Amino acid sequence: MRAESQPNGLSMRRVTLCKALYLLLCVSLAGAIGNAVGQTASVDAIEPHEYPTLQGRFADEPIQNPLVAMEAFAGESEFYISYRDGDGIVYAGGNWASRIDLTAVADADGTYSGPYILPIEYQQRERWTEIPESRIIPRLLSIEQWRRFRNQLFASVLPAKAKSGVVVYFDNDDYFLYYTEPERFEARRLVDKPADYSVQESISFEEFLRRGLPQLESFLAGEGITERRVLFSTGDTGEYSLPFLYVNLDLPIGAFLRYPSRSRSAGPEDGRTQAVQSVGHLAQSHLGGLVLRPVSSALRLLFVTTEAAAETVRPSWLVTLESQPIPGLADGPGMDLEDWEDRLDKITGRPAVKGTIDYLIDGEQYFTHLIDAITSARESVLIRSYIFDNDDFAEKIGQLLRRRSREGVDVKVLLDGLGTIIATGAEDESMPKDYVPMESVRLFLEEGSDINVRQVSNPWLTGDHVKTTIIDGEVAFVGGMNIGREYRYVWHDMMMAARGPIVSVLTEEFYGAWVQAGPFGDIGSFFRQAKPRRSAPSENGYPLRILHTRPGDPEIFRVQREAIRNAKRYIFVENAYFSDDTMLYELARARRRGVDVRVILPLVTNHGALNQSNVLAANAMLEHGIRVFLYPGMSHVKAAVFDGWVCLGSANWDKLSFRTNKELNLATSHPEAVEELLERIFNEDFGKSVELTEPFPERWSDRLMEIVADYLL
Repeated sequence: MRAESQPNGLSMRRVTLCKALYLLLCVSLAGAIGNAVGQTASVDAIEPHEYPTLQGRFADEPIQNPLVAMEAFAGESEFYISYRDGDGIVYAGGNWASRIDLTAVADADGTYSGPYILPIEYQQRERWTEIPESRIIPRLLSIEQWRRFRNQLFASVLPAKAKSGVVVYFDNDDYFLYYTEPERFEARRLVDKPADYSVQESISFEEFLRRGLPQLESFLAGEGITERRVLFSTGDTGEYSLPFLYVNLDLPIGAFLRYPSRSRSAGPEDGRTQAVQSVGHLAQSHLGGLVLRPVSSALRLLFVTTEAAAETVRPSWLVTLESQPIPGLADGPGMDLEDWEDRLDKITGRPAVKGTIDYLIDGEQYFTHLIDAITSARESVLIRSYIFDNDDFAEKIGQLLRRRSREGVDVKVLLDGLGTIIATGAEDESMPKDYVPMESVRLFLEEGSDINVRQVSNPWLTGDHVKTTIIDGEVAFVGGMNIGREYRYVWHDMMMAARGPIVSVLTEEFYGAWVQAGPFGDIGSFFRQAKPRRSAPSENGYPLRILHTRPGDPEIFRVQREAIRNAKRYIFVENAYFSDDTMLYELARARRRGVDVRVILPLVTNHGALNQSNVLAANAMLEHGIRVFLYPGMSHVKAAVFDGWVCLGSANWDKLSFRTNKELNLATSHPEAVEELLERIFNEDFGKSVELTEPFPERWSDRLMEIVADYLL
């Protein structure tokens, strides 16, 4: 994440207003609000249909009418609020001190750390018996006041183009803001975007604040509001709704009051559920796999054992290079790319396919495009993923897929069984503490939907590591991202949006894997391969090449090894998992030829064994003149550039990806695609990373874990 600084020209008053605006904007994203209501107006007088609101998290929503605050105040640790519902007045409240650290706010030096969300912990019909003598009483502001400010604000932000809107990123939700007709504003979660609308722009809240600050100043002055503590009734309804917002402009600080929500009744309290699922899935993969997939299962066993034996007797080739000097960098031209593409036709046994790719860097860009495409799909959504997690973000994607399937879209989801089961059993520190994850992703996706889900079997612990999503046969998302919150919010990663004739080839790839994972297994796969295939049209786009790792065919490894051997000018690699000794040897040889070799590794990975294996890999590369850069945090990017030829996708630089699992990469030497990747990934990440100048200290356990990584990772 880039560090962002406060504009130098803002006075303290403008900073305070800016923070308040941040809070006020959040309310609009919970749902669009309707007509005017005074501070003490009866909710019974309001027509519910006049308040178009965001759909709740679950279909059965307990709150149908907007809640309007009648009284509100706060004590030293508790907050109190009363409001009217259909049956009378409700007296509610909860604790704020356990969730808001005023000391941290005071020490924030003008940097806002919210917004905070305070759950309404109790509701009762009797008035409070004990009320703090010293209490803070805010000014109550109406839904109508919010509506007027909201219309003024969004008129300056939303696009004038019909059937389009703006995505605003807010905390753990992305919202789609748009007009359904002139001056009729609506806000929905992005996953609930209308199918006939498109995303015209995506903006951060910082940019939203910059555009909206003049409107806030004008609104406060026009309303004659002088109080520094206010409480808005937002009109938000439904489960997980945020019906009230408290703002203290002096601190500045603000807090949403969240309506109570039901907890999911079922959920994995520990790892036992995942352990049982893992054992059952592995038993089915081996016993059932031998019946339905006898040929592929036997071949996988052969290749796994062959690789293990070869690894046992393979020498440490790096030692043979130690007597050779490390030269300066070559200044001549790179390899002949036209000749290299001709060689690739012979190495792979097939020509390139036309198409185009757009790079989607990090979860914000990728999932915005993915959700936009799924919400607009007319015919089909085909997902092939190593992991479909059971966290809160994956649930949102699952809810979207379930809804689209019920609306008539053909939704197919192909999961790697073991990858998904293990991931759903892992703890995620970034997950909201009150979220209860689902026990079974497959059952969740199938429940109440027409989604067709299949799980890939994992004989001999091999897996399908491919990640592709194809929408209507028109756009295919390809790369290294699974479906889970770390890919959306935490890790640095990338995907590609491919268009053109290459999408037809990727669709064939999906259905080939889909059939083999089905009830007819190898037999179904045999008959599908026997069918004649239509060749993709050659126009539209530039040459792209699909590369694979399949049992018995380490094509991605072979092709990249040849690229290293032919490189003359530079080789840049970014990958989190770097445990293949053969590739280390080839990179060291390239550096001895004068090639500028640079590798970006994450400072921290999600596998401890690979942390230690990367230590030894980094030290070995440093010893042989390769420049090593440590990316701050976790980078899951899997990309490499060799003298103007790029290769990127799902494959790591380890033995699982090079020789065992199924993988899919895209490659091209198209100049504009190469230049964009260099600029947006490598130049950016070299700048963010710290170059390693001294070797890491090595421990005896690092050597042990390297052996584990060589065999298993």
